[in-house]
Amino acid sequence: MLSSFVKVLVSDTERSVRFYEALGFKRLNADPPFVHMRWENQAEVYLVAVPAAMGLQGPRGVGVLIGIRVGAMSVDEVASRARAHGAHVDGPTVQPWFTKELVVTDPDGYRLNFIEPA
Repeated sequence: MLSSFVKVLVSDTERSVRFYEALGFKRLNADPPFVHMRWENQAEVYLVAVPAAMGLQGPRGVGVLIGIRVGAMSVDEVASRARAHGAHVDGPTVQPWFTKELVVTDPDGYRLNFIEPA
């Protein structure tokens, strides 16, 4: 287990799992209401199912980018996978601080910022 992780509230757990797996995340564990996902050995994301009675209203993740360093897979490959899955993709863009970055929006509106050296 990595020392840092992020939890995101999701409206449809299976849809979110399919999305994250399509990008290259691996499912490590599913213990409702959590699904534990890992990106290579770099980042961990817990998809948290929200009880139907509670509902999720309004935008999620506004002003937040979940940063993920890529390793074995390139930013370009992540972009291709995301586009093939119908996700909103911004980039890849070479930044002035010598990184190549990609922002992918998940089904619930969370923005994942994939980063590699440029």
